[in-house]
Amino acid sequence: MHPAPIGPLAQIARKVENLDRARAFFRETLSLRELYAYPGLAFFQLGEVRLMLSEAGRREAADILYFRVADIAASHLALTQNGLTFTHPPHRIHTHADGSEEWMAFFTDDEGRALALASVWKPDPVQAS
Repeated sequence: MHPAPIGPLAQIARKVENLDRARAFFRETLSLRELYAYPGLAFFQLGEVRLMLSEAGRREAADILYFRVADIAASHLALTQNGLTFTHPPHRIHTHADGSEEWMAFFTDDEGRALALASVWKPDPVQAS
């Protein structure tokens, strides 16, 4: 068997209209750790993946970033207390055959583009029996 020709995702790039405003949103509202910044660029740590924000000077469409969280209810509460307004609160989107549930909650960034929290809840096998 040959090793995979590529590894896991290392970095995601997202264009923003105003870098200073975006940096404040990701750092202060979402509490992400900013790694470093240069004129027109800022880098944040997302687990093992880096998020690179690059200033475009205009608002552009963007793919949804799904942030994995261990406890979606606790993350929803903490972000709401940070002043974030959710467009769709935590809700179950799928139940797997093993009983585990996928949950998501949606909100928007400082430019009104969609972002989401994603979590998997697994039932406790001890309590299930």
